[in-house]
Amino acid sequence: MATVTKKTSTTKTTTKKTASATKASVKPDAPKPVRKTVKEKAAVTAQKKKILFVASEATPFIATGGLAEVIGSLSTALAATKKFDVRVVIPLYSDIKKEYREKFTYLGNLYVHLAWRNQYCGIFEYVKDGVTYYFIDNEFYFKRPGCYGYFDDGERFAFFSRSVLEIMSFLNFYPDVMHCHDWQAALAAIYLKTNYCFRPEYQFIRALFTIHNIEYQGWYSLDLLGDLFDIYGTYQYLVEYKNSINLMKGAIECCERFSTVSPKYADEIKSEYYAHGLEPIVQRNAFKLCGILNGIDVEGYNPEKDTHLYANYTANDFANKAVCKKGLQKQLGLPQKPDTPIISMVTRLVSHKGLDLVTAVIEELLHEDVQIVILGTGDAHFEGFFSDLARRYPDKMSANIIFNGDLSRKIYSGSDIFLMPSKSEPCGLSQMIACRYGTIPVVRETGGLYDSIKPLENGYTFTNFNAHDMLFVLRKAISDYKNKEEWAKLMYRAATSDFSWGHSAQEYETLYLNMLK
Repeated sequence: MATVTKKTSTTKTTTKKTASATKASVKPDAPKPVRKTVKEKAAVTAQKKKILFVASEATPFIATGGLAEVIGSLSTALAATKKFDVRVVIPLYSDIKKEYREKFTYLGNLYVHLAWRNQYCGIFEYVKDGVTYYFIDNEFYFKRPGCYGYFDDGERFAFFSRSVLEIMSFLNFYPDVMHCHDWQAALAAIYLKTNYCFRPEYQFIRALFTIHNIEYQGWYSLDLLGDLFDIYGTYQYLVEYKNSINLMKGAIECCERFSTVSPKYADEIKSEYYAHGLEPIVQRNAFKLCGILNGIDVEGYNPEKDTHLYANYTANDFANKAVCKKGLQKQLGLPQKPDTPIISMVTRLVSHKGLDLVTAVIEELLHEDVQIVILGTGDAHFEGFFSDLARRYPDKMSANIIFNGDLSRKIYSGSDIFLMPSKSEPCGLSQMIACRYGTIPVVRETGGLYDSIKPLENGYTFTNFNAHDMLFVLRKAISDYKNKEEWAKLMYRAATSDFSWGHSAQEYETLYLNMLK
């Protein structure tokens, strides 16, 4: 099959051909392999329900956070059941890893109408682990560093969402369920139920919208409704909210079902404290809301095989975790004290991650026999605070104001206690990863932290968003750490907690099938 590197319509097209497969020689008397006919293959495919994920990022191609990991892992887990024809569509960003871009297959192109625009849309394909990935190519919108943060993000993702609907006819693929994720894909659900609802081939597509973080809703001025988003007066009521456009609100109104990434968060976003102003819409549509806890890639986060670690170990034998701890202390310039617990945080340095609590009591905590390791970037206020603290307590504190995937693995494996005191946390993956490495989480009971960490089963929890409540529980964990026999049992329970995607995939399977009844 030819592999084509395609630029937008304003540039030349270049083509490079891959080596064609050679035919296997078969002896004259050898039995011929039994092959399914085209009709038989079509019949098998027809038996599977068709699921299309619409998202702004996906692992292993490009990732800025947990959303990408969910898309990559959940789609793979669903495909592994052999019950679904699973496909994923994301933009073709220039930052997508070259090792994958070179393997993409060019399928063709079309032009997408969006208000007064008529924009080029190239379509590339790649198949991995039973999942078919499509990439929407338009260099004007996506040939930029990163994924988000541009002044025209609204237009970029409006084009992307409209393209998703347009390529269905090009591919002759009309999903049973179109599963849209976060505000960047909200318009795909809105267009499906408005501009495309009168086309026969689109009328039976069900839409599911998943909220990964309700804080980011896609707010825009109402005067952009027609000119930017190609939505006119008839449908204005769907997206209008507080005299503005709210794309997340529109998706909630249009979808047959909507969900969040943990059961607790589904309940929380009905309240003013968590919903960031959207609680009336959530409450009105609560009859179609559910929460399904995310999982993690248990093979990717496996201390037995992880090549980033100083030494590998298993849940049945934690002996080499001490080697990881010693290596981490040496790398970060901390005294190599095997019996001093390391408390770590791998996080974005922003307020809603609970850092206000940490800054309030961290010096009290440093008076204990502990070492504290922080990795992350974020608000300048927190970056400066922790950097200064590390300079004043060089033997007890290490602040690493960087994004470093290799160091994060070493911290997960070399720490004893993992702190995650979030003000809000839709799901959270770090607490699950910490458990996988036998590092005991201390979390606040919110969102996915509440659903995944249970007191004395696989970690410690506190309820109120209060610094001294957090400090009390941390001191309890430090005290328990001294009882090596009981701590080893807790490490085992944490490391063997089932955070795989298998259970979550079963819940999504049930949800999809219920939507199709």
